[in-house]
Amino acid sequence: MRFLVDECVGPSVARWLCENNHDAKSAYEDCRGWADERILEKARSEGRVVVTMDKDFGDMVFRMKLPHCGVILLRSGFPSIAKKISLMQMALTLPEDQISGRFIVVTETAMRIAGTLNISD
Repeated sequence: MRFLVDECVGPSVARWLCENNHDAKSAYEDCRGWADERILEKARSEGRVVVTMDKDFGDMVFRMKLPHCGVILLRSGFPSIAKKISLMQMALTLPEDQISGRFIVVTETAMRIAGTLNISD
């Protein structure tokens, strides 16, 4: 799968994804300081799922209805690198077609998947 890992998640998770045969870019390294809307647009234009800890992406997807290729929102009270990777491992148990174009919230105890949303061409 192709991912754009938001700054708040960090480059370590992007590296872990690459080490596990995914095409991942780090916003921290590639587009530091960009507005969230611009991150979402870059991910969409490159066919990438955004990996974030920023709840503002929910507003952009559900309220503003911005086009996207999918968002994985990691939620943790203690977001160490190991915890972020653990949450990503949980998300990656889903088949690719259940990740693309969906908004997925992953916590330490559960995963919530919103229906297919707004994949733009």
